[in-house]
Amino acid sequence: MTDSPHGVLLVDKPHGPSSHTVVAIARRLLGTRKVGHAGTLDPMATGLLVLGVGTSTRLLTYLVGADKTYTATIRLGSSTVTDDAEGETLTTASTSAIAEVADDEIAAEIAKLTGVINQRPSAVSAIKVDGERAYDRVRAGEEVVLAAREVTVSRFAVTTMRRTNAVIDLDVIVDCSSGTYIRALARDLGNALGVGGHLTALRRTRVGGFDVVDSCDPESITRERLMSAADVARALMPAWELTDAEAIDLGHGKRVATDAADAPLVAAIHGDRLVAIVAVTSGTARVVTGFPHD
Repeated sequence: MTDSPHGVLLVDKPHGPSSHTVVAIARRLLGTRKVGHAGTLDPMATGLLVLGVGTSTRLLTYLVGADKTYTATIRLGSSTVTDDAEGETLTTASTSAIAEVADDEIAAEIAKLTGVINQRPSAVSAIKVDGERAYDRVRAGEEVVLAAREVTVSRFAVTTMRRTNAVIDLDVIVDCSSGTYIRALARDLGNALGVGGHLTALRRTRVGGFDVVDSCDPESITRERLMSAADVARALMPAWELTDAEAIDLGHGKRVATDAADAPLVAAIHGDRLVAIVAVTSGTARVVTGFPHD
């Protein structure tokens, strides 16, 4: 009998398939049903998709909230239903309106979208409204306006600008908190400039401390590509190396005395195995999430 695989996998999602499709490929190639992901990418988007396999799916909770880096192309000059190139065009600016948009005006509006901002997510998103995904309601013909939420855009920089009579294309790089919609940045920038805007390309290059350069394409997924839960946890939070006795006690869910510094999340590791994520308070460790050992 083959052992069930466990670990974290970095995958470079290509343009076209959904994140769910990539998960299905991983299930097939790894021979297990227990695969999840830490944050979706739209079918149009490419880049880093972090998958959890086996008991390591429990680590995904701690990866979902990590900050992220994206590269994208924003097209100023038209708006769409989905705020990206896959949606029906809603508005198209005149050539005279495009010509009137100055470079320094673009820079000023980008500055307003940098820092801590209130952002209204794109209506075509996976956010649930009364138990139903917003994108399903939009596709059913409903008009959906989602509530604004606070997000942090720590970098919103233009790397290249290309102008024609009809559009202005901006290649940008964005560092942002979890829950930030790059499509919404394109929409809001276009609206602020009075010409409309949407995304024509999007690539996620980083999730927390993990980079797309270390990922593989979906069809190259193998068990050898899996990173251990212990290594991933060490990259996410402080680590506490356990004795045999401490590992046994934490494995049974007991509270354990420790010299580890107080912290809300600490990776409790025994050898090459992640035993638990614990909270340490006043010299006592309490299990927050356990990782059963097969």
